Amino acid sequence: MSAPPSTGRSAPCARLPFFTKDLIAHRVRSYRARKSWRLLVGLALLLFALAVQAAETPVVRVAHAGSMGVVMDQDLGPAFAKAHGAQYQGIGQGSYALARLIAGKQLVADAFVGITPGPMEVLKKVGLVVHAVPVASTRMVVVYSPKSRFAADFQAAAAGRKAWYDVLREPGLRLGRTDPAVDPQGANALLTLQLAARYYHQPKLLEEVAGALQNPKQMFAETSLMSRLEAGQIDATLGYASAAFSHHLPTIALPAEIDLAQPALQANWYAKAGFTLPSGKQLEAQPLVFYAAVPANAKQPALGRAFVELLTSAAGQQALRERGYDPPHGEAL
Repeated sequence: MSAPPSTGRSAPCARLPFFTKDLIAHRVRSYRARKSWRLLVGLALLLFALAVQAAETPVVRVAHAGSMGVVMDQDLGPAFAKAHGAQYQGIGQGSYALARLIAGKQLVADAFVGITPGPMEVLKKVGLVVHAVPVASTRMVVVYSPKSRFAADFQAAAAGRKAWYDVLREPGLRLGRTDPAVDPQGANALLTLQLAARYYHQPKLLEEVAGALQNPKQMFAETSLMSRLEAGQIDATLGYASAAFSHHLPTIALPAEIDLAQPALQANWYAKAGFTLPSGKQLEAQPLVFYAAVPANAKQPALGRAFVELLTSAAGQQALRERGYDPPHGEAL
């Protein structure tokens, strides 16, 4: 049989959809739009869930002496937040400055940790604190920068080959300290020099090293003092051994009669030191004990109490000890 005549067209086959270029582009845009919309909706739902979770997560605010920043922010705060499912907010400043902010209702804290009884007494006078417990102690030392051009002299003083106060009197040495009006560490630096003048029979030592009690050339914020030493911006300070330890800075130990660490020396020796600032404020030497309390107006008093309990617990004491703090001395306030 002969083949059918050719018509000039292809043989019939299964029909496939035919799209123009414009239609394809339209479909692609529609798909991308739907995908973007789904992504946006998913992101919005995620943000909403996170916001709800954050709103439901309690926040504990701890106002603490600025020198405790390392142990609070890196150890105790994160450990507490994890154990209690809470957010931790640390507020580190001079203890007297914090106490006055809390007393004036300008700052609300769930726990307050200050050094020496003075700041806690400020809160007791306005009825915001009834009971405060000792949680740690420290001592005054000479802290110096390893980047200082006087580092070799300080090393000699640490080894007993040179008097530390003679190094501090060397021309051009940059001494840093905090404002004694707002921070006990700044006051204690001056009180240490005053006790040293008596102990070493150097009557002009305080004036020769510190100059004016509130010498603007020497005063820095407590939270920046150690970082300035680390960077070599200042050569030395008279500060807390715990802060120096936390920042891995070299120190020179001082005699017990000068380091403000022994409550037993308060009545017969430390009490001999004191001065009056130009404002009329009187400051006296007190042993360097850290006290913790829960202010009466705390928003999260239960969490505040739990944080104070952490400080006094075995785990809290270990964390403090590993950061260079000594065990607490003395009785509760």
